[in-house]
Parts: sequence; structure tokens; C-alpha cells
Amino acid sequence: MRFQYDTIGERYAECTATAAFSAADTHTLHGALDALGGVRGLDALDLACGYGYNTRLLARGGARRTVGVDPCGERIARARAHEATKGRQDIEYHVAEAVGVAGLGPFDLATAAYPFNHATDRVSLHAVLRSVRTSLRPGGRLLAIVPNAGAFPRVDWSPYGVRILDRVPQGEAPLLKAHFLTDPPEPFEFREWSHADLAEAAVAAGFTTVGWQPNRTPPPDPVRDEVYWTAYRAWPISSLMTCTA
Repeated sequence: MRFQYDTIGERYAECTATAAFSAADTHTLHGALDALGGVRGLDALDLACGYGYNTRLLARGGARRTVGVDPCGERIARARAHEATKGRQDIEYHVAEAVGVAGLGPFDLATAAYPFNHATDRVSLHAVLRSVRTSLRPGGRLLAIVPNAGAFPRVDWSPYGVRILDRVPQGEAPLLKAHFLTDPPEPFEFREWSHADLAEAAVAAGFTTVGWQPNRTPPPDPVRDEVYWTAYRAWPISSLMTCTA
């Protein structure tokens, strides 16, 4: 599944930049970074960096070293091209799986948007968290946006940019089939690991603390008013997983 977004190209960048769920994820990550006192002077890693949006956020925040990692060469090429147009040379991008990041460190901070839900089995899930933990210095932090389990079929996320189509019992975690609601819609899949599964893997990897924070939403505006965001907060697509090495 690691190359499932390759054919989406620019429309994947479009959907994650404009969809409401992505706006909420970004707002949540901003708040968590602020709560840590920012990133100035830190060595920062961005897992599943895609086109580099969160990676650039870390660099602009004053990180001493900023590294973006993604398994898709096309996304990394686009991220590098973006930096070249801006004349930036302060971000490193690497084509790599999350299980291969340990050799790139050490880091003080790792951010991650939805990488763990692509682990197909428990062994793979534990290996990814172990690699992230190994890449962090003692006391380093992991801030990860992860999907919330159990909403489908009770909740329709279509107004927020994602539609879940089916849950297929398969292996150690159900496989969810979904669409990004671009025009036309683009299919993707992910595993429905529970928060308990993720916490178990983090503890086994050596993280000393594991916590959860609810998804935060941006201030209302004429397009997405408070009623809209109130409904989203009742059943958000994701939560923030926070871990300390």
C-alpha cells in the first residue's frame, strides 16, 4: 500500500491542503508544537512527509536540522522542487520507509501524519514505532496524527473530505477502503489499528509515556462555521498521539 498515493499526484496535495480534516490536523499539530515551546534549535524529523508541508513548518519554526522522509520518490521529488523554487537549502528529504529512519538521527522531535495505519500486521507496526524511538534522543517527542477507530459505519465524514466505503476483516487489523473526495474521488486504504494497539507498540518500542489529545479545529469562518466544526469534534477523523522517548 505504500505507493497507493502515487497516481494521485497534484490532486492529493490539493485535497490535503483544502479538505477540512487536513485543516483540523494542521491546527492540532500547530497547537502541540506551541505547547512544547516551539521547535527552535531542535533536530526535527517529519515522517510520511508527502510534499513537505509539515516539514516546511518545522524549518520555518527554527529547527536546527529538518529532515523529511517519505517512501514515495515522486512526492519527495516534488518537495525538493518546491524548496528549489524558494531557494531553500535548509531541509533534507529522503526516500525511505519509516522503519529505516533510525540511521538518519538522532532527533529531538518527530512528527508523523498517518504513517502507522499502513502497517499490515502487528510485527510491522511494532517495527515502525521501534525505528522511530531509536531515532530519538532520550526525552525526545513523537507527535503523530492517527485515525480514530470505530466510527464507520456510524459516521459519515464526507463533509470533511473523506468517505469510508467499507471495512474488510483481514489479518490483525481491519482494512478500511476509502476515498479522498477530490473531483473525481481518489481511492486509498488503511488499517484500523486501535489506540490501544498503537500505545502497546509504542511502549514495547521503549517510549516512556504515551498520551492522546483530541483533534483541534480551526476558528470558524463563513464557509466552515461553528456548527460545522462542532459536528466534526463529535466524531473527528483523527487524534494526536504524543510519546516521550
